[in-house]
Amino acid sequence: MATKFTRYLIGISLGFMIFTGTGLAADPAEVGKFVNARIEIGEMMTNYFSGGNQYGKGGRPDPAQMKKMGEDINAKLSTLLATHNLTIDEYRQRSPEIFANDAAVKEYLNQHPALKERYEALPFSRMGRGGSGRGY
Repeated sequence: MATKFTRYLIGISLGFMIFTGTGLAADPAEVGKFVNARIEIGEMMTNYFSGGNQYGKGGRPDPAQMKKMGEDINAKLSTLLATHNLTIDEYRQRSPEIFANDAAVKEYLNQHPALKERYEALPFSRMGRGGSGRGY
């Protein structure tokens, strides 16, 4: 009985150490780069889609317009991310990992009140698709 209990205790302790170790491993400079990028992307997308009545109430653009919008958004996004030395693929791949470390993101935002205000002003979901937290 004691050996089974000891194994459980060791397993729980190791799991806790691994979990907290990955949470503490985030480089503050990387967190800052991704937080700033997310704020700028969120603001860009909010501005891009502001006044979205151009297709009528509940209307959607046709496939050709959607393709053109996608190309335009990707071009703007590439330019914006380049200012942070990131590509669209790098941002999409690494942002879930960076933003999963909620403590590091909160710590960075608490150190930068103006950015925190901009971050908290972002919509919580992406056009009703839920997902990755604030903005994009």
